[in-house]
Amino acid sequence: MCRNIHQLHNFDPPATAEEIHAAALQYVRKVAGAARPSQANQAAFDQAVAAVAAATADLLAELVTTAAPKNREEEAAKARARAERRYAS
Repeated sequence: MCRNIHQLHNFDPPATAEEIHAAALQYVRKVAGAARPSQANQAAFDQAVAAVAAATADLLAELVTTAAPKNREEEAAKARARAERRYAS
């Protein structure tokens, strides 16, 4: 899938509305194949982002886990280390 969409479940504090919207926007951009829709498609694009964001918020509200919540800073550091290894030349 898209590397720009990050896991949002099981973080302390929980994902914000902005994070959910950003993930929905990335998903719709990927599916649509366009970073910016034409004026003719803007309404459909915006509606899709809103629907995906709502579905994502519902999903996150319903998910349960017994795992301890993840720390955002630790996960970001792990992601940076993976990127360094991936792009090391």
